[in-house]
Amino acid sequence: SGHVQLLPPQNVTLLSKDFAMILTWAPGEGYPPDVTYTVRYESQDRLDKWMKVPHCKNIPRSFCNLTCALSSFYVKVRARVKAVWGRSQSPWVKSQFKDYYSDVELAPPVLTLSVRENSIRVSASFPLPACVENLTWKYDLNLWEAGSEDKKKYEGYFRKDTVTINTTALRGNYCFSARAVYESISLKHSEFSQPVCVLLNHKG
Repeated sequence: SGHVQLLPPQNVTLLSKDFAMILTWAPGEGYPPDVTYTVRYESQDRLDKWMKVPHCKNIPRSFCNLTCALSSFYVKVRARVKAVWGRSQSPWVKSQFKDYYSDVELAPPVLTLSVRENSIRVSASFPLPACVENLTWKYDLNLWEAGSEDKKKYEGYFRKDTVTINTTALRGNYCFSARAVYESISLKHSEFSQPVCVLLNHKG
C-alpha cells in the first residue's frame, strides 16, 4: 500500500497525579515530527466497549487527561493510544487498569491566611478538576511556632471549611501547613504543603 508502518507508542502508562488520571506515552522509534495521537478508554464493567475521548483525538502531545471523560470514578478503567501520520497508523497500545477512587494521588492544598485582630482565618484551596469537585475532599492543618517541633493539629476539615484560630495568646512567628485527605478504601493523604508563616501580635 506504500504506507509507512508506524511502530507503536512506547511506555504507555495510566497514572494518577495531583487529583487527575492521565495517560502518558513516548513516541515510537523513528516517528516523524508531525505525528498525532488518538486515545480511547474502556471500563471494567463494559469491556471491549472503547469510548472515544473527544479532546484527545489527533493531538500532537504525548499525554491525555482522562479525569473528566470517565463515566465512573469507582470502576477500573484502562486506556489505549495509537499514533497517526497521514494515512499511516500504528497499532493500539493499552495501559494497565486503574480506578480514580482508590488510586487517586493527592496534591497539597494551597493555604490562604487572613489575619484579624484576635484571630486568623485559614482556608485551603485544592487544584481539583471540575468533575470531582463534589467528592468529599478534606484537609488537615498544622500550626506551630517557628523553630518548635510542637505542632497543633486541626484534622478532618471539609475542603470549603475555613478554620478560625484565636490568636490572643500567640506571640511571635507562627507557621501553617496543610495536607489533602481523601477516604477511599483506605485513608489517603497528600504531602504537607510548604509552610506559610506570619508574625502575630508583634508590637513593633
